[in-house]
Order: sequence, then structure tokens, then C-alpha cells
Amino acid sequence: MESYKAKKAAGTAVIHIVLIVMSIIMIVPFAWMILTALKTNQEAISVNPFYILPHNGWHWENFGTVWKSYNFLILYKNTLLLIFFRVVCACLTATMAGYAFGRLNFPGKNILFSLVLVQMMVPAQIFIIPQYTMVSKLGAINTMFGLVFPGLVTAFGTYLLKVGYEGLPKDLEEAATIDGCNVGQRFLYIMMPLTRSSMVSLGIFTAVFAFKDLMWPMIAAPNAEATTLSAALAKMQGQYSNDYPSMMAAAVLAILPMVIIYVIFQKQFVEGIATSGGKL
Repeated sequence: MESYKAKKAAGTAVIHIVLIVMSIIMIVPFAWMILTALKTNQEAISVNPFYILPHNGWHWENFGTVWKSYNFLILYKNTLLLIFFRVVCACLTATMAGYAFGRLNFPGKNILFSLVLVQMMVPAQIFIIPQYTMVSKLGAINTMFGLVFPGLVTAFGTYLLKVGYEGLPKDLEEAATIDGCNVGQRFLYIMMPLTRSSMVSLGIFTAVFAFKDLMWPMIAAPNAEATTLSAALAKMQGQYSNDYPSMMAAAVLAILPMVIIYVIFQKQFVEGIATSGGKL
């Protein structure tokens, strides 16, 4: 019995050590980013391994310089609006399409869902040119609608919600039908509330993907007043030289919205990822 307890304690200790090491490995890039933001450019590009901490003082002015050079309030507003509208559109369209594919029978159902799966299989870059053509003809370049346009519908969300609806028992719908509910009432009052965890998962994935989206904002919103944080950071990189402290200071400022959102909705983040079994 004692040997079993000793083995169990040793196994637990090993697991904790591994988790601690992995946590440190994940934290190092963020720590390095913050420390680089507080250095001079000469210290940032030094190959001296002992230049981990700033040697000539902590240069907090790098954050002020970046804040004045780039209008971060507008970048924050554009990015948060992009995340909000994409999450709303994705959850709204995906939950209706997922219910239709998962619970209803209609002509061409399998063919249409096959098209959804095909859209998930091909690279998203294939749709850049037709999407840009449509946005351009609508006169939506450098507008919020133009940024949100590719996220109006989501193949991944449709598939995720379809699986969620298929996992619900049929007895619920049958009982609602006996009580006199039509298709819309069954969907709105019975089935949709039961897929809350799937919609939370979809909202999390959509928010993260929208925040990380780089190519589309650079194409559809080249104007500095209409672009997002990721596109603005990409434009900071010079052709022949880079001001790494300023770039890292901008990166620190850029991740603040997602950090705040995660702190506020931490419980929903954990539940959504655990429920979907997905990875960010």
C-alpha cells in the first residue's frame, strides 16, 4: 500500500514538473516581448545572451511613442467591432443552417451540405479574389461591412452546430410537435437553447480567428483609419531595418483587448473549448 502511494505521489510530481516546464515555455515568448518593448533598439538586436533585462533603464516611452504614432483607439474600435459583428453573424447563420442540416429533411440536403464540407477543405485564400470583387463592386472597401463580409457565414460553424443538433434527442421535438409547435417554434424555443455550448464554442473560435485575421484586413481596409490591429502591426515592419522595441510595444498594446476579453469570459472560454474538444 505504501509503495502504491509512493508511486502515485512520484507520478503526480512528474506530471506537475512537466506542466510547470511547459507553462514556462509558453510564457517565455510573452516575457521576451515585454522585455524587448522596454529596451533600446541596440539592446534588442544584441546577440549577447546576458541582455535579457534592459541595461540602460526601462524605456517606458516606447509605449508612448507607438501610441502617438498609431491611433490605437481607432484600431481597438475597428478590431472589437470586427470581432463583435463576425461573432453575431457566425452564430446567427450557423445555428439556423446547422438546425436545417441536422434536423430537417428537404430536397438537395446532402448536396448542399457537401458544398459546405468542400468549403472547409479548400484554403481560404482561394476565396480572396471573388470576395474582394464583391466588396469592391458594393463600394465597401475601407468599411466595417467590408471587413465583416467574409464572416457573414461560416462553413465550420455550420458543421459544428449541425453536429450539436444531431446530438439532441428526437423526443424533444416530438413532444413539442404534439404540443402544437411549428418548425420555427421548435427551433427557437426548444432546440436552440440546448446548443448554447456549441454556440459559445463557435463564438470563441470566431473571435480568435477574427482577431488574428491579417490578409483580409490588409486587402479590404488599406486605409489607416479603417484597418485592424493585426494589419497595423504588419505594416510596422520595415524593408531594410526594424525598430524592434516599438514593434514589441505595439504588440503588447495589441493583445490587451483579447487578454481583457479572456479575463472577463474565462469560464465561457474553458467550457467552450472543453465542450467542443477543439484547439485554438
